[in-house]
Amino acid sequence: MGRSGTRKVPANLSLPSSFLFPPPQNRNVPMTLFRRGGRTRLSSSSGGRIRFPLSPSWETRTSWVPSPRPSPGHAQRLTRDRHFFELRPRSWRASAFRPRRWFQLNGGGGEAMQEYLLPKMGSKDRFSTLEDTVFPYGSDNDSGSVELQLNNLERTKKDPNVPNLIDSDIPDTLETPQQVVTENITRLESEGAPGGIEIKKLIDSIQHYLNGDRKMLMQQEPLHSLFSPVRQEVFIAITDLSYQDVGLLPGPEDRSDLFNILIKSIITLPSMKTLNILQTVMPIGQCNTESLYRQTFQAFCEMLQCLVMRDPHLEIFDQILEHMEPWLQSTKDHERERAIAGVSQMLGSLSRHLNLQPPLHFQKLGNLVALMALLCGDPVEEVAQEAAEGTYYLLHITLRLKCVTNDKRNHQNLKEAMKKCKEFLEICSIKQFYSSPFKIAQIFEVFLNPKELLQFIVTTLDGLKNLKHPCIQQSAGELLVTLVKSAETRFEKVSDIIEAICVRLPVISQPSARQQAMSIVSLFISKPKYTDVVLNYLLLHPIPFDRHLAELWRTLNADLPSTSWILWRLLRRLQKCHIVDQDKMEYIAVAATDALYEVFVGNKLHVAMHRLFPQLLMALLVQVHHSIGLTMSEITIPNGVYTKQEVISTSTPLSFAIQATKTLLLRTFCWYEYDTMEKKKGWNLLEEENFHLEGVSLLANALLEKHDILAHKVLYLLIPLLNRGNEKHRLTSAAFFVELFQSPLAKRLPRRYTITRLEEWLHHENQQFKVLSLKGIESLLCHHQRKEEAIKGMIPVILSSLSETNERIVLLSISILRNLLDTMDFTTLKTTMQTLFSLFSDVRPNIHLLAVNLFGNSIKMVKHKDKKGIEGQILESLIPLLLHLQDEDDAVVKESCKVLTICCQFLKWKLPQEVYSKDPWHCNPSGIGVVCKYFEQKCRGKCNIMMQTMKYTQNHQVHLRRAAVLFTGLLAKYMDHNELRMKGTEWIEEVLRPLLHDSEPSVRIIASQALCRVQKAGVEPEPRPAVCGLRKLFNCIHN
Repeated sequence: MGRSGTRKVPANLSLPSSFLFPPPQNRNVPMTLFRRGGRTRLSSSSGGRIRFPLSPSWETRTSWVPSPRPSPGHAQRLTRDRHFFELRPRSWRASAFRPRRWFQLNGGGGEAMQEYLLPKMGSKDRFSTLEDTVFPYGSDNDSGSVELQLNNLERTKKDPNVPNLIDSDIPDTLETPQQVVTENITRLESEGAPGGIEIKKLIDSIQHYLNGDRKMLMQQEPLHSLFSPVRQEVFIAITDLSYQDVGLLPGPEDRSDLFNILIKSIITLPSMKTLNILQTVMPIGQCNTESLYRQTFQAFCEMLQCLVMRDPHLEIFDQILEHMEPWLQSTKDHERERAIAGVSQMLGSLSRHLNLQPPLHFQKLGNLVALMALLCGDPVEEVAQEAAEGTYYLLHITLRLKCVTNDKRNHQNLKEAMKKCKEFLEICSIKQFYSSPFKIAQIFEVFLNPKELLQFIVTTLDGLKNLKHPCIQQSAGELLVTLVKSAETRFEKVSDIIEAICVRLPVISQPSARQQAMSIVSLFISKPKYTDVVLNYLLLHPIPFDRHLAELWRTLNADLPSTSWILWRLLRRLQKCHIVDQDKMEYIAVAATDALYEVFVGNKLHVAMHRLFPQLLMALLVQVHHSIGLTMSEITIPNGVYTKQEVISTSTPLSFAIQATKTLLLRTFCWYEYDTMEKKKGWNLLEEENFHLEGVSLLANALLEKHDILAHKVLYLLIPLLNRGNEKHRLTSAAFFVELFQSPLAKRLPRRYTITRLEEWLHHENQQFKVLSLKGIESLLCHHQRKEEAIKGMIPVILSSLSETNERIVLLSISILRNLLDTMDFTTLKTTMQTLFSLFSDVRPNIHLLAVNLFGNSIKMVKHKDKKGIEGQILESLIPLLLHLQDEDDAVVKESCKVLTICCQFLKWKLPQEVYSKDPWHCNPSGIGVVCKYFEQKCRGKCNIMMQTMKYTQNHQVHLRRAAVLFTGLLAKYMDHNELRMKGTEWIEEVLRPLLHDSEPSVRIIASQALCRVQKAGVEPEPRPAVCGLRKLFNCIHN
């Protein structure tokens, strides 16, 4: 609203002086308005009315202006002294004040009102006609003065001749002033003067006025300067109306804006120094800016005091604090100074005249205590002093407040707290509050309930964001730590506190402030009562954790007894996910793994890491096993963890588990184990489903080799874990367990933990358990004596394992049988040899090689008295061993030759030298003829060597297939033809004919020759010796 200079009133307008200014005698009746420092404000109390600030309309009016006084000592004055002053009379200047025109209920004046009032007034009540009555700074939109309206209200109560100005049908929306007033007057003339005044409607009209014209006035007042008393007028009007129980502010939602404007209009003014400069640059009249500021701020503070003193339920006090809180946290020094001065005076007034009545609606005690405590550490001395005094008052208010709201069940606790507080107040002064802000937390903590404790912490956390004043950050950190330590058992919504810290971490940039905020998380998580609550909140965040949350995990720290507890509870989160089989991995398992990695990197809990190394290592290895082949899309993610804008990480659960395992080894100084896994590709083995257990075994062996003490700890840990958890958990544990049987400590383990468990696994449906069982048995036999007798009972099961398709199982079974040969009786030995003989035709070279080797070793174990019983088995093995002399694997050839020699020695045969020839048989037909004739003669009537040979004609190896066909043709030549004709040659021919189409040419040629020999042998009689030479010659020519 712009100022229009001066405005002339029509010459025919004459107003009674009693309507413009209250009678002087009424203004001199005192009424006390309480101020700080014992000062009072005098106002009219006659007839229950309050004296309102006067609006002079002539330059001859006088007012009160500040008079100079000596400046008090610096140590004895508080900030408020800069806002108050002593008054002395001086002449008003019209240019310094706004007009105080008639306040119309509908927001305006007009001729209709004048016509209605003037005829009813006597000449003694009228002013002389003024041709040029001047109203300085008048405005066409100004509705008049609130003071005049209330003065009119008082006059109306006393004088029944004055008509009632209250329209019973005042509209909610503004209408044209002339129209509304005219309608009201017409209605009043017809109805006559009412018997009383409807106060409620008058209050509604005043509220409408303040939310209308005055609100626009306040909005149009410049925030950067102070050149008019508009602010002061509004503050005084609200104050005086409050003393008449006219509740204007604060109130419903529609009036909150006005109150915000009022506060902002005074708080956001520039500093006093800047205002003085502005007055010098832009002088307006002779208004003293400093004096006007002091008057305005005094009016503002009195308004706040008046508002809170008339509300015994503290609802208004709570609402005022809600509006003042942002300014108490302002980064500008002069704004904080004004806000704390107002709040401190408000608290002082409330403390001296406290009259609480239930129900109480004060909901911000925790916020207020935290703000006052922070401001006690403010770098601006005046702010700190004001805050200290306000805190002192607040403590008295809190005592009364808690007495009113005290629960009888907590009576004793409150009594003790009161006693402690009383003792403190007797020995402490305001200065001690100012010098030690953290004492505030110690004193107030006993009176704050869990909700208020949460408010205190959240508000104090906001103090850590104050980058301009590091001392405030330091005070905030001290307050947080002090409160959490003092009230560690009384917090309820700890997750809300942790959330508040996590939300504010991104905006707290100073390292020391961040460390203080994160130390609160460490304090809470170290308390067993809150550990799980904190972990549950921290784990339900997107992974990998952002840099702020990762830093929080890395900085977790606690006293020595608590470090193991924290790490153990985090570990349990991971272990619980491995108990049962689930279709999808739980999100908490991946989050806990990533959290463990961050904790390991931070290395703050290194003592606990060493203590819990066995549990940590096994849990991570099990997690690796569960994570193989999974992606994040295959994880069960709880609702709310990822927002719509966030993208699920491309990292895999397996990568989190592997990096956590690596970090654990490095942080616990297991460098040899780490290097071993790197050099032998152990990490790659762990990541493969089929080789994961081999990777576990490699790590176990490395740990046992270098850190046997840690290995022994793991061994004892695994004993109760082997039958727990899901299958992958048991498999990983068993793989590590059986490798530790190499330790000398394993022989001390009871049988039920070793032999019995291994036997159970040997019958398990899962072949991986069978492999682990056989490995464990082999380890016991190799590294511990006197275990053979305990294992002998498992030989039948081991022998049955030789028929498994799993090569690993067969090889381990053969290895175990070799170690048990000394303990076998003849029957078991014979059975073993028969089973091993069945493996001679196995296509897997390793199995064949070990079977042949063990067969030879078994022959050596046969006692002299049992030779006859084993002779048939040895004869059955001769031809297979002989044929494998042509095997493509040199190791098999060598082993077959060795065992063939052992067999012949057992039979007391002397093999011809041609047997040991390294030339292929098809290249030396004469030599193989000698060998064939020798074996035919030795085995005639003892075993069917033709049948043994025919089995190899279908072998997958070309070398063996060709040797078997060649040997078949030669056998037909040297066998008894009569016997051959008797048995028939058709079955031999059926086997040989398909070989005529073999993919190998040499096999086809030799098969054709063998078929011809078989056919001739079946037709011709056995040749005489003379003919034998000719046939031999013929065959040579034919070949």
